[in-house]
Amino acid sequence: MNYYNYFTEIEDTFVRRRGKHLLLSPLDWALIENWRERGIPLHIVIRGIEQVFDNFEKNPRPRSIKGLMFCREEVEAQYEEWLKGQTGKSPERQTPETAFSTDEIKEHLAGLIAALRLNANPDLREPINRSVARLEELRTNLPANPETIDKSLGDIEEMLNNELLGKTDPAKIKRFERDVNALLRAYRTTMKPDAFEHTKRLMILKFLREDEGIPRLSLFYV
Repeated sequence: MNYYNYFTEIEDTFVRRRGKHLLLSPLDWALIENWRERGIPLHIVIRGIEQVFDNFEKNPRPRSIKGLMFCREEVEAQYEEWLKGQTGKSPERQTPETAFSTDEIKEHLAGLIAALRLNANPDLREPINRSVARLEELRTNLPANPETIDKSLGDIEEMLNNELLGKTDPAKIKRFERDVNALLRAYRTTMKPDAFEHTKRLMILKFLREDEGIPRLSLFYV
């Protein structure tokens, strides 16, 4: 399975089973990112989604399945069962293959550099300049392994994330936090505390990046 298909395979499965074209919400994308960062294998997520829709079709309800969060509990349960069966086995690894050419990756990096240079927030000038310098160095000395490239991009993005959280007006962060809490309110009691806080952080960062015009760096966004 192509490393960069994690998001699209999950989206395609959900939209196919839903039976209607439906764009995933920011909450859904944050949930997928949460699963990926925790290392939940793609086949576990797909199986969980399929199981939810299979069960729903056997016992239809008045309300339809409108979002991926409806599948969260089943995916988590499938993952817990899978983990129990992995005791003593080597950890499963995603294959870091990619169909992107060197020119496409370099073009992606050039676009990231141009987008970051448009940011005019003086409080972010130093981390933006550091990020640009690291992206330029990466573009000049591009590794052959796409997983290495994506790891470097992830390191740069995490640095930017920390700077965004640390240098944004606390009042603005509180405002975004209220919005995110409202979106997650229905799931707070059913999500594990660490998963809830992680999803909440991802969504706040999404709002902060959009507010500052800071793009996602991963090769997934090529």
